[in-house]
Amino acid sequence: MTNTIAIGLGLVIIGFVALDIFVIEADMIIFLMRKLVALTEYLAFWR
Repeated sequence: MTNTIAIGLGLVIIGFVALDIFVIEADMIIFLMRKLVALTEYLAFWR
């Protein structure tokens, strides 16, 4: 991954997070973080 792609991807992710926080009132971020925690626990089980 080049620096240009990494910066672009980072800006897109930050943009979606900002959109979610200011427009949708952070419902999607909370949902995704809970799913990420569940996935991490699931993967830790298989370790």
